[in-house]
Amino acid sequence: MKARVREHASGLLWVKSSYSSEEGGECVEVASCPHGMHVRDSKDIHRPGVSVHRAAWSAFVGFTAR
Repeated sequence: MKARVREHASGLLWVKSSYSSEEGGECVEVASCPHGMHVRDSKDIHRPGVSVHRAAWSAFVGFTAR
């Protein structure tokens, strides 16, 4: 599956997971910037999201439950 990209007026390129369907559901989008990662709800892109440091994002993405 291919990730979907949406550009915002801020210049950020938001990427929605390729596992997300067009039917809605619980999806997030992420955008990278020099200082970290931005995360937002793909169903309500006008609400504020959260920003995290790159190291925190890497730890989150690399986490495996034991």
